[in-house]
Amino acid sequence: MNRLINLLLIAGIGAAVIASFIYLGLDLGELGTATSLKQMGAYVQRFLSPDLSADYLKAILHGSLETLAMSALGTLLAALLGIVLALPAAGRFGWPLRSASRWLLNALRAIPELVWAALMVLAAGLGPNAGTLALALHTTGVLGRLFAEALENTPPQPAEAIRLQGGNPVLAFCYGTLPNLAPQLLAYVLYRWENNIRMASVLGFVGAGGLGQMLYVSLSLFQEAQASTVILAMLVLVFAVDWLSAWSRQRWVKA
Repeated sequence: MNRLINLLLIAGIGAAVIASFIYLGLDLGELGTATSLKQMGAYVQRFLSPDLSADYLKAILHGSLETLAMSALGTLLAALLGIVLALPAAGRFGWPLRSASRWLLNALRAIPELVWAALMVLAAGLGPNAGTLALALHTTGVLGRLFAEALENTPPQPAEAIRLQGGNPVLAFCYGTLPNLAPQLLAYVLYRWENNIRMASVLGFVGAGGLGQMLYVSLSLFQEAQASTVILAMLVLVFAVDWLSAWSRQRWVKA
């Protein structure tokens, strides 16, 4: 019986694939014609000749710094907002605030960064402000949930000992909970920064500034040489941030 079900499932998947090709009217044979191959070859050749002029490299540097600033500031704002929302989400202030804050965190991270960026462009206008806000809002939902789970799994004994000695809840959190939690929170922040530097490079496609906006303009004008330079700058920026994040985790985050 199970074998029959598996065969029917495979047949259904195959039928769905064939129906998709028929419905979309795809002509794969056209891709292998001499004309198509010549066009693709010319397109790739233009991409392999990046624009390395001084003026354009200066613009690339400005766009790279803008993208880096967007990702760093967006992650920092998200970390601050995330820890504020994580406290009630971890049940520190009763179940009503726990339910409300968890619902808010779920809503923030359920909306993708590109959608947030499109909304922020309408609200704040074109430029890096919209990209920074978009990254901050989505990342707040992600970090807030991670921070809340970390708080729930943190041993309460150090904070309780400080409160028994007369310390207020703020001191108990800062000196009893946060020191044990800080390496884990830092690891989460660095990981999200790595993700945000990649996403910041893409948000420009909806007008949120940075290298993404430069890439969108270059591709829209069929300037393959300039687009190639932007893509190379994106790769260098992402690799640099990944290396810095990995180095920071090895130095400050305990295994």
